[in-house]
Amino acid sequence: MSFAQILVEAFRSLSANRLRTALTMLGIIIGIASVVLMLSVGDSVRKFIDKELSALGSNMLIVRPGTPTKDGGVRRRAGEAPALTIEDAAALNTLPTLKGAVPMMQGFHQINYGTDNSNTTVLGVVPEVFALRNWTIDSGAGISESDVRSAARVAVIGSKIASQYFYKTDPIGKLIRVDNQPYTVVGVMAGEGSAFDVNDIGDVIMVPITRHPIRMPLPRTVHYFVAQAKDAASLKEAQLDMADVLRDRHRITPGKEDNFVITNLASFAQAGANIGFALSIGLGLIGAISLIVGGIGIMNIMLVSVSERVREIGIRMAIGAKPRHVLTQFLAEAVVMCVVGGAIGTLIAAGGAAAVTATGKFDMVLGVSHVVTAVLFSTAVGLFFGFYPARRASRLLPIECLRQD
Repeated sequence: MSFAQILVEAFRSLSANRLRTALTMLGIIIGIASVVLMLSVGDSVRKFIDKELSALGSNMLIVRPGTPTKDGGVRRRAGEAPALTIEDAAALNTLPTLKGAVPMMQGFHQINYGTDNSNTTVLGVVPEVFALRNWTIDSGAGISESDVRSAARVAVIGSKIASQYFYKTDPIGKLIRVDNQPYTVVGVMAGEGSAFDVNDIGDVIMVPITRHPIRMPLPRTVHYFVAQAKDAASLKEAQLDMADVLRDRHRITPGKEDNFVITNLASFAQAGANIGFALSIGLGLIGAISLIVGGIGIMNIMLVSVSERVREIGIRMAIGAKPRHVLTQFLAEAVVMCVVGGAIGTLIAAGGAAAVTATGKFDMVLGVSHVVTAVLFSTAVGLFFGFYPARRASRLLPIECLRQD
């Protein structure tokens, strides 16, 4: 028999018991849908993390005051003064392994313009922060060196704040109040999106670091540094160099705890990848269990089918069919059930991914590799669980089969 004839015969045999065939395929459908969703979730989480990290900038390092804990966190002793200064950041800028390091201040403050007011993040920055963190000015100008030296009351506002407070008017030159103190708007940031220290760049106000509303307990101390390594290969070396410089400047002797913590944003990526992997494993186990259950169901139904069709097998062999022909026929029926079930499962997974993407909160995309994997999985299940019933059918003796009623 040709391949086409085998398929036609397989579909004919399966369509003779449509309800039984559909119920048998249900386990395969659920299993393949779970496997495809597993692959999609894993890839989507990784892409989401890559997208978020690219918004932060590549090869970024964060330095915060405090003592590192075993779980990767930071603790501060009661009454301990902040350990990072603007001069520390200047010292880090001399390292050959760094593109640059900038000091930052951060606080949540009330802002108002006219009768409108809200609370938002206010960052104290230096001019170099825009290039280092890939932030661009849409209109006006950024914070200048003279603004920092003179502690000028100027501000660069995010695009969402510009739209909310200065709808259809040019905000440049207007006064906006931060904690009831007037600041002149000199620029508007371009773009939106989250960062490690703000929820949305569009909702941020930036002022000179020397004019930030928060008054630190010690002069010229700051909340944290943001640094960028020359390249990915020198990231670890840059982290070690930074630690050496800060230990020297803070007079930390060997054996004493550091009063700062350096965080590599690549560790965030690894943590996110671990989460994606855990999700994939969880869904994969569900899919594997469903596939095994579905495969056992297929084996059971195929054994029933062999018992029901003993006389048919005997007639086929009596008129010239060889054992391998019978084996191929029954194996084809098992594979067809699995492949059709896999196709339906893939469509269900695609629908689920589209529904998640439609919420706008998370993008899930099914790639060609996911579909290929589904086809291979379903085919493998059909071959594995269909082989025993097919082999059993091929080993029946024609004379014994013809004696059956």
